[in-house]
Amino acid sequence: MTTSIGTASGPLAGLRVIEFAGIGPAPFACMQLSDMGADVVTIDRPDRKPADPTQIVGRGRTVVTADLKDPAARGETLALLDKADVLVEGFRPGVMERLGLGPLDVGASNPRLIYARMTGWGQEGPLARSAGHDINYIAVTGALHAIGTADSGPVPPMNLVGDYGGGSLYLLVGILAALHESRRSGRGQVVDAAITDGVINMMAATAGRSLRGAFDEVRGANLLDGGTPWYGAYETLDGEHVSIGAIEPQFFAEFCRRAELPPALHDAQNDRSRWPEMRDALARLFKSRTQAEWVRVLSGTDACFAEVLPLSRASTHPHNVARRSFVTVAGVNQPAPAPRFSRTPSMIQGPAPLEVVPMGDVSKRWR
Repeated sequence: MTTSIGTASGPLAGLRVIEFAGIGPAPFACMQLSDMGADVVTIDRPDRKPADPTQIVGRGRTVVTADLKDPAARGETLALLDKADVLVEGFRPGVMERLGLGPLDVGASNPRLIYARMTGWGQEGPLARSAGHDINYIAVTGALHAIGTADSGPVPPMNLVGDYGGGSLYLLVGILAALHESRRSGRGQVVDAAITDGVINMMAATAGRSLRGAFDEVRGANLLDGGTPWYGAYETLDGEHVSIGAIEPQFFAEFCRRAELPPALHDAQNDRSRWPEMRDALARLFKSRTQAEWVRVLSGTDACFAEVLPLSRASTHPHNVARRSFVTVAGVNQPAPAPRFSRTPSMIQGPAPLEVVPMGDVSKRWR
């Protein structure tokens, strides 16, 4: 599907956001804000490298450049921030203050500004000023330790759990909550979004299971980490993989019937002593047919089944095609905006900008 590019639409249309250029979770959060209609202006360094349409996370912005150590440029930036609703920055603690752009500096002339700060460790604490990346942040939360197989060490889950899950999405929640509160108070506030905080918060259900004695701190030994034979991925005859997640008894029964699991194992779902036998049986069963054959047998049923696809094939899956979950912008196939709104649909405002515009042009636009 090719998406149109034009006037911003979405529930955040009219919202003015200043993003200080960076990497990781803050740009992804600003992509979401832009998709939902916000006017996002990115302030980058004068030596900014040229963008291209494949830089999907940078889509839908206006880019200006400024040497923030230069008093004149800093003055222009402060003037623009006077007209903004939200500021997003992802620097180490203290950097914005040293530039004269900290919350007190900006809030003095724009007290309604939402000042959103995205870091790995948070604004204070023993590690706050230390360098790190996604893997380091999730390492101290309990999440990384829990991810992997029984015979592996911890497996990094790309940057989805830390940067984007515990980082970007919690930053967005904080921004939107602060905006909601400001409608009543007329005042802004600082949003301190730390990846460590967000990931620990996401571990709430696991923490609860641990307190009940239902979570073992051994990889590959629990309900949702591949410890159960009926919740995991299996290789097929053609070297591809499929996933099965038949947790509920009725869904497990449906899976057994449709996949023709040996009858002797139909009542073994909750018998841990028989799980090794079941795992071996499932491995043999799934390897007896190709991925496409298993799709014909199990897809669309209550067996809780789906084929495992690489990203390059995800955009052609019939469900994703029907949902228009991928769109084409400037010739680049990419994820569509999410979530969806019934009255004020989101829209990608354009690809990552190729050109820089003068800051004065933005000031005129934001009169």
